[in-house]
Amino acid sequence: MNKYLKIILGVLGVLLLGIGLLVVTFILEMKPDKDEEEKIWSLAEAYLKDNFNDNFELYDTLYDNMGNFGFEYAAKVRDKKTNTQFLVYYDDETKRMVDTYIADKWAKDLESEIRPFIKENFGETTNMFIFFNDTIGQELGIDPINLTSYKEFDVKPTIRITVPRKNSDGDEKLVDEFISFLRNEDKLQHGSVIIEYIAESGEILDNEWGKDF
Repeated sequence: MNKYLKIILGVLGVLLLGIGLLVVTFILEMKPDKDEEEKIWSLAEAYLKDNFNDNFELYDTLYDNMGNFGFEYAAKVRDKKTNTQFLVYYDDETKRMVDTYIADKWAKDLESEIRPFIKENFGETTNMFIFFNDTIGQELGIDPINLTSYKEFDVKPTIRITVPRKNSDGDEKLVDEFISFLRNEDKLQHGSVIIEYIAESGEILDNEWGKDF
């Protein structure tokens, strides 16, 4: 066999071996660690026992293998009474267990109040996502068993509205009318509204923009 051909085959073999190792490593990193899942489940059980009642149940765990959240492992919890789903996890910054119950419950409550306006004025196919700070319940010292409305606090959530089309000349007016609706109808006094233009296929159609109020 020609020595140059041997060299080429050797290089290709090394490359294929390297690619194979990368693929195996990637697959292994995508899989959750069973010990870590059991650990967060146990910690969440103790946390729920200390802070919640029997209306709340653990039903799964979440492994963030893409770095989308501020944690790697979290427990999924459900409020059986309201069907609100939220997360319990260990916060590396505060060095304690925290939950997103108030943030997720308030987001759900606010969404139910503004959904009719969004659908009527932005279109039936419009989606929206509401974000309160994950740990706002702990920051405000709210007892999750005796819930209070977000309207009783000076909160500033972000409302992200996704429309499946390009930017239109009337969008700024629509946002101004939406903000007026929020304030005048006592839905929300402060916050941010962000408009993004994304096709159903996921393609970004235009630059996003927003307003604070």
